[in-house]
Amino acid sequence: MNDRYDGYSGSYSGEASNTSDQYELVGYDEYGQPVYRQVPQQPAQYEYPHAPQGQGYGYDPYATGQQPPVPSYDTYDPYGAGAPAQQGPPPSYDPYGAAAGTGQQQRVEEQTATAHIPAQAAPRTEPAARERDGAPEYRTEQFSFVEEPDENSEDVIDWLKFTESRTERREEARRRGRSRVVALVVVLVLCVTGGVGYLWYAGKLPGFGSADSGKGAADTAGPQNRDVIVVHLHNTKGGGTSTALLVNNTTSEQGTTVLLPNSLALTDDEGSATTLGESVDGDGSSGTRDAIDTVLGTDVEGTWRLDTPYLNNLVELVGNIDIDTNADVPDPASKSGKKATSPLVKKGKQQTLSGPMAVAYATYRAPGESDTAQLMRFGQVMQGVLRKLSSDPHAATVTVQSLAQILDPSLGEKDLGAFLAKLADRAKGGDYKTALLPVQQDGTLSEQATDSVVKDVLGGTVKNPGKDASVRVGIKNATGVKARTEKARVTLVNGGYTFVDAGTGTTAQAASQVTYQDADRKQDAVEVAKTLGLPTSAVRKAKTVANADVSVVLGQNYTGGQ
Repeated sequence: MNDRYDGYSGSYSGEASNTSDQYELVGYDEYGQPVYRQVPQQPAQYEYPHAPQGQGYGYDPYATGQQPPVPSYDTYDPYGAGAPAQQGPPPSYDPYGAAAGTGQQQRVEEQTATAHIPAQAAPRTEPAARERDGAPEYRTEQFSFVEEPDENSEDVIDWLKFTESRTERREEARRRGRSRVVALVVVLVLCVTGGVGYLWYAGKLPGFGSADSGKGAADTAGPQNRDVIVVHLHNTKGGGTSTALLVNNTTSEQGTTVLLPNSLALTDDEGSATTLGESVDGDGSSGTRDAIDTVLGTDVEGTWRLDTPYLNNLVELVGNIDIDTNADVPDPASKSGKKATSPLVKKGKQQTLSGPMAVAYATYRAPGESDTAQLMRFGQVMQGVLRKLSSDPHAATVTVQSLAQILDPSLGEKDLGAFLAKLADRAKGGDYKTALLPVQQDGTLSEQATDSVVKDVLGGTVKNPGKDASVRVGIKNATGVKARTEKARVTLVNGGYTFVDAGTGTTAQAASQVTYQDADRKQDAVEVAKTLGLPTSAVRKAKTVANADVSVVLGQNYTGGQ
């Protein structure tokens, strides 16, 4: 029976040891376990009988030949790789419990043998089994991984990197392209929306304007807002006056100078017939302004009296003006009877006029010319001044204050300066024009004047009289007898109506007509017919003149009696 190894006793079991076993640390195995060996006892050395001299521990008495001395091991070798080959049956102890030689186990105390400390794990049996089976023993340190260099590996890596970077660039380009398309679409939508909104607001969108496209921009855009003042130029040296309406249409952003001939027929406060020229000299500013409102149906906000010396100063303050002159104007300062060597103002394009030159041109009327020719020159000078005047309200007010005028109470310096600044802005932008109010020889308004100027430029139907205001009655004489116009005027004024001269018909008409345009004026039309002694059957709803609430065409059936 084989004796077992007791790892905890330090000696073989079954045999008492009368010596104390001592161990010393010789190292650590590959598993990190400490390896000890027994310290040899120096006082006595046990020798087998018949052992040759010099042979100590490790002598094999059964060996036929002399055995070499067994080397001592300083470290524990679990696989026995460093043990020399034995010849014959070994008498040594098999640490793994396997029988040696013929199966008889011999117990020999090896003083130099390696021993394990208590609780030390036994070595693994796999290497020994491999040795017994004849299989070669391999260790971890015998293996190594060899990286075979591939000359194409770097090219492959570079190609992958290039492909990846190109793909990323393509994706980034697509994202940027989509962002740009979205931004462009948003901008286009905003532009289209803004354009359509502006056209709708301005009344220029097709399908949303006025049904009657032939009535001009005023009807297309709806009711217009107009600021109007009247300016009277007084020639302090040569005598006479010139009148114009300065109109600022804030709705259409258009400025206009409307020239009013002095022959324009008006009605004074007493209801008597007069002309514009006579009204300016006799009635004063307020009376003339009211008479103009009555005839044209406008709402003149103020009166600006501009004497020729102030016109001279105004042109000098704005730094001269440049206009196209249509006549050579002599120097008014030259003595009569002497032919001037050269005209003060020469005819030509873009002539620069100083203050005195502007006054001479604005008041000049050549022999044989009509009053309207001189009036047109005055309009040119006014538009030239507006082009040079500052568009800033404060600066324009300073210019007006520098004139040192005594203005009409209806129009102060700040109001006049602000109004002129707006017109100056229109004139600089090219949104300004000059129009002449056409009148007939008798001073009444023609149908051309009613349609082109009174209605389109002045908006003659805009004025809404109050409840207490008198009804304006336009009289057109178609009786063939001129005197009957005056009879109708007296009758209407005595009846509390405002007389408006609508001119004389080209041909005589048998029956009289009384028309009203607004339904609210039907009763007024009936009363007007009764006042003039006309049958009420003559009253019907139809178009009236622009500056009248009720229109009357006097036919031959009107005799002028009550």
